[in-house]
Amino acid sequence: MELLTQVEGELALSHARHVLHEHVARETYIEPEFSQIFSRKRGVFVTLTKKGHLRGCIGFPQAVMPLRDAIREAACSAATDDPRFPAVSPKELPDICVEVTVLTEPVVLDAAPADRPALVVVGKHGLIVRGYGRSGLLLPQVPVEWGWNSTKFLDNTCMKAGLSEKCWQEPSVQVLTFEGQIFTEKS
Repeated sequence: MELLTQVEGELALSHARHVLHEHVARETYIEPEFSQIFSRKRGVFVTLTKKGHLRGCIGFPQAVMPLRDAIREAACSAATDDPRFPAVSPKELPDICVEVTVLTEPVVLDAAPADRPALVVVGKHGLIVRGYGRSGLLLPQVPVEWGWNSTKFLDNTCMKAGLSEKCWQEPSVQVLTFEGQIFTEKS
């Protein structure tokens, strides 16, 4: 994966923040000039927190659109379309902290189910679990924030998919890993 520079990461954050204000508070935003990396298709998630608590998180695990557009779509959706939360209001914007996670392409964890925990590196990998017509994703920073080991991380990704927590032990359930480059505003 081609990494963003620190300056590009700050631009990604600024873009997400300005899009958020444009979408929620109807403030005018004219996009800046972007470096070439923002024209490449990349997976991305935008996470919004308020006073340290999750307020919205939406994104694209697959590289389906240019990074610039993916950040725009994810920021808008995290603010108003995350079904776990009411839409962010304009008065909340000063209390919202923005985080942008740029993803590598997910790859299937090609191992016997019993070997999966040993191959998941907490703090490096994000996980996707697919099975029984359902799918769940947790970003690489989630197990670190919660103090989970790799087994607990697998369990919780299964539950995020609406499946039983130990379903990752079934050969028919697919586990994918990805990595993320995380940029966070100072809270």
